[in-house]
Amino acid sequence: MRKDTKKLLDEYGELVNQPGFIVDDPISIPHLFTQKQDIEIMGLFAATLAWGQRKTILANCHKLVELFEGKPHEFIMNHKPNDLQRFEGFVHRTFNSTDLLYFIHFLNWYYKKHDSLEAAFSKGVGKKDETVQYGLNGFRQLFFSLENYPTRTHKHISSPIQKSACKRLNMYLRWMVRQDDKGVDFGIWQHINPAKLICPLDVHVSRTARQLKLITRKQDDWQTAIELTEVLRKFDHKDPVKYDFALYGMSLLGKASQRLPNFQ
Repeated sequence: MRKDTKKLLDEYGELVNQPGFIVDDPISIPHLFTQKQDIEIMGLFAATLAWGQRKTILANCHKLVELFEGKPHEFIMNHKPNDLQRFEGFVHRTFNSTDLLYFIHFLNWYYKKHDSLEAAFSKGVGKKDETVQYGLNGFRQLFFSLENYPTRTHKHISSPIQKSACKRLNMYLRWMVRQDDKGVDFGIWQHINPAKLICPLDVHVSRTARQLKLITRKQDDWQTAIELTEVLRKFDHKDPVKYDFALYGMSLLGKASQRLPNFQ
């Protein structure tokens, strides 16, 4: 069964891991940019807003790009206090202008000290660590290390400490870390080993993974994300998260249920 499952995942991975599939995906937002910092910033925002209807996600991400005048990093570093008034009223589900303004505040503070967001995640990942768990914990701690951060913003940056699956941040790390020649993931970060990434566990991925009997736990939490990734490592120990493409695409395209009898 495992060999047949791997073959199926490889097949759909090839189908989905290509630029034509991401036109309506949140990763299309950072693909609007070429400067590393702009890619990092809009990637973080796109991942943070990535829940709900994809049309709404993309519409609000494009709105952010417009508010940043098409130059996110330059705006964040050089804006005047009055420039922030334009963000009043911004909302995406439970993410509102209070959260957005703190994100801008943090990014301004961080980029004054660092050239890339990579260190915010990679600093916590040790050479002997099997996963990015401590990198995610460290990022959340750093993100909320500034004075007077809004408590309500806690819910928008998750971590394994909270037992969260950390779907959005794991997706963001996949975008920034994975390197291949397919033109989807960016691979612009060099200090996190792709083998340590954790598969983003959204509703599509978890549905397909359970149909294929790759996971047994019923809840979508950090331990389930680990369980799934450990199975995917058996298919490719150097790049397990590449199978995120297949699991997501099979659910979105409605193909998984049609192929499942082959594995029972």
